[in-house]
Amino acid sequence: MRTPSTVCLGLAAGISGILAVTLVASLSAAGSERAAKAMVPTFSKDVAPILYKNCTTCHRPGEIAPMSLLTYDDARPYAKAIRDEVGEGHMPPWHADAPAGTFENERGLTAEEKKTLLAWATGGAPKGNPKDLPAAPDYPEGWTIGKPDAVFEMAADYKVPADGVIQYEYFYIPTNFTEPKWVKAIEVRPGNRSVVHHVLVHYRVRPDLLRSPVLKLDPEKSKFPPSGPGVLTSPRRDDGLPSRLLATYAPGTNPQVFRPGTALRLEPGGIIQLQIHYTTTGKRATDRTKVGLVYSTEAAPREVRPGQFINTQFTIPAGAADTRVDAEVGFEQDATVWGLFPHTHVRGKKWEYVLVLPDGGRKTILAVPHYDFNWQTYYMFKEPLEVPKGARIVSSAWYDNSSGNKDNPNSRADVRWGDQTWEEMQYTGLLFSPAAAPKPLTDRKPGGGPL
Repeated sequence: MRTPSTVCLGLAAGISGILAVTLVASLSAAGSERAAKAMVPTFSKDVAPILYKNCTTCHRPGEIAPMSLLTYDDARPYAKAIRDEVGEGHMPPWHADAPAGTFENERGLTAEEKKTLLAWATGGAPKGNPKDLPAAPDYPEGWTIGKPDAVFEMAADYKVPADGVIQYEYFYIPTNFTEPKWVKAIEVRPGNRSVVHHVLVHYRVRPDLLRSPVLKLDPEKSKFPPSGPGVLTSPRRDDGLPSRLLATYAPGTNPQVFRPGTALRLEPGGIIQLQIHYTTTGKRATDRTKVGLVYSTEAAPREVRPGQFINTQFTIPAGAADTRVDAEVGFEQDATVWGLFPHTHVRGKKWEYVLVLPDGGRKTILAVPHYDFNWQTYYMFKEPLEVPKGARIVSSAWYDNSSGNKDNPNSRADVRWGDQTWEEMQYTGLLFSPAAAPKPLTDRKPGGGPL
């Protein structure tokens, strides 16, 4: 027979057991929570190295990105945006469809880096121990290529009106070179990115090297239509000096850094010509664009030559969502192609480049299935493209002139080649080197010469 005292003792034991189990469960849950928190990456130890390696060239004060990611206080408010942009593959911005390692300037994250950023952003974005933070990258103020050996700047600010159409402007900057210069890096820096649509940098000099022709352009497709390129408010100089393209700037374009053993060659006494296309934003603005050069110290680098090929003879019908426009360039001698630069305006949606060999063989060398006007890239081949004499590169661009294109200025209008953003272009820049070395220094005929 159980007495009241034994019943009480049994109840006490039962309650004690329940409390013990509850305590163990609580301790276990707390331990699991601490373990989970310990597993969340921290900014100082895990995230900052990834951002410094992949993101802060653009995400820092004064650069193209809208916010800085250099410090925890900079990055923490954008944890959700980092999660979304990285998770959806929008950042880092890279639009070529090719196996990893195809291009030497490829922007991208490894699977482990993506996992770390997503875990940090979804795990509360902790700061971590400041002692774990690595040293921030040392960026020369205002330049991505490092401190330039020479900087050439417009002589005065250009005043951009609040509205209206601005035709191409030309500016001329003397270099005062007394000897040839080999350039291993060149960077175009607009003074005001919001109003600069593009910049083409040319070099004008006499005497210049007589360069043997490499590129064979289609004369019909390269002919400007009667309505373009427009009346210039700052007319181009008609001084008979030969002119060569050096560099291109457009939204999202990286500075040009040439691989070891290669460089641009500039003869003494030349003039840098800037062709600048300004756009209005509804507010008055000013711009003073500059160009920075870093010189090569190598004894005899291989010369890199910039060129271009276009198709101006097209019409994109109103409302058409998938219009294809082709262009091509032939090669009159063996050459090495270092990189390609596709350019359309806001109706451009994708690109494809095919190398057609003399025997009829075809090979896709670049595909950009989701072209983005805001991130225009020079795609630099990791293994340079060796192109034999008689081969061709065919470029194909597709355009969306329908109302489904949210960036379309007017889906009810036919669209043709034109300077302005609401018009269109089919333009490709390319960097190449001929197999043969240039001839000895001599003058060229007025008006330029072969590419």
